Amino acid sequence: MRAPDSTAYLQLPRPSRLPRLVACALTALASTLVATPSLAVDWSGVKAREVALFYPGQGSWEWALTEKDHSGAPKFRDGKNCATCHEGEQKDMGQRIVSGEKLEPQPIAGKPGSSTMEVRTANDGERLYFQLRWKPGPASGSKMDPDEAAHVTVMLGDGAVKEATRAGCWATCHDDAIGMASAPADGKITKYLGVSRVKLARTGGGENYKPAADLEKLVQEGMFLEYWQAELNPGKPAEAVSGYVLDRRHKHTPAASSASATFADGWWTVELSRALAAAGPTQKALAAGKTYTVGFALHDDYTDHRYHYVSLEHTLTLDGGNADFVAAKR
Repeated sequence: MRAPDSTAYLQLPRPSRLPRLVACALTALASTLVATPSLAVDWSGVKAREVALFYPGQGSWEWALTEKDHSGAPKFRDGKNCATCHEGEQKDMGQRIVSGEKLEPQPIAGKPGSSTMEVRTANDGERLYFQLRWKPGPASGSKMDPDEAAHVTVMLGDGAVKEATRAGCWATCHDDAIGMASAPADGKITKYLGVSRVKLARTGGGENYKPAADLEKLVQEGMFLEYWQAELNPGKPAEAVSGYVLDRRHKHTPAASSASATFADGWWTVELSRALAAAGPTQKALAAGKTYTVGFALHDDYTDHRYHYVSLEHTLTLDGGNADFVAAKR
């Protein structure tokens, strides 16, 4: 889920953009409202939840819906969530895929099939915080992205994108994206939501975008997923990236989220945070009393694009409630 190097704060697809004046105004608003947190969270009293991450290979949204490829497709189409069927199976699934047994035509020698991440959440009444800890696997010696040792991502939805509540990040992962089974040879399609396309086929939606006015309306309706990311290199400060996914992966400029990280004793410890109030139309407002969907992705060992570890869908609430993560006030 790595962000492109440079895009506008609210930039719709190639067919059209919002008027320049509006885009500039939104960027200025974001610049004034995004701030670095003044105090770090005391995580000592926050219990961690272990999240299983696994290697998905070329498993796409379309693959998940196709019975001849995925035996669980009928259950999924009938309303079962991914976690309902596969929680507890992540390690086994990842090993089968990373070995090349299924969904991976180009196995990376020595790459583990899974990883475990310790996740903590909290809020201070002004910001939502995630602490993410993991131990990198053995180095493969293959550096797809030699400039970046790792990047870790949280993807967040507020229920508007129903596919995400059922499948987490899979809602954005399509068969024609970079490195996937149906990707054009020269294709540069990133993550996107199916609702942004005129139609979806088994091979994905291609570049059949809906009209710009329709996409603008979808943004106004909150029909997008937000992501926060930390780009990591040992011995260097973490670089914060944020953005949203609709017709493609967009990047907020400046980043709406903050990131800090340490690498010690073989462990990465990363803190991601963002103000609870939305500073623009492509951020989710965060408030107590609402249930959010979160997914986690880890690009470890200098990998890029689809060569990552991902989680199943998880739920999040603030201050209280019934969810996988309850970000209590600290």
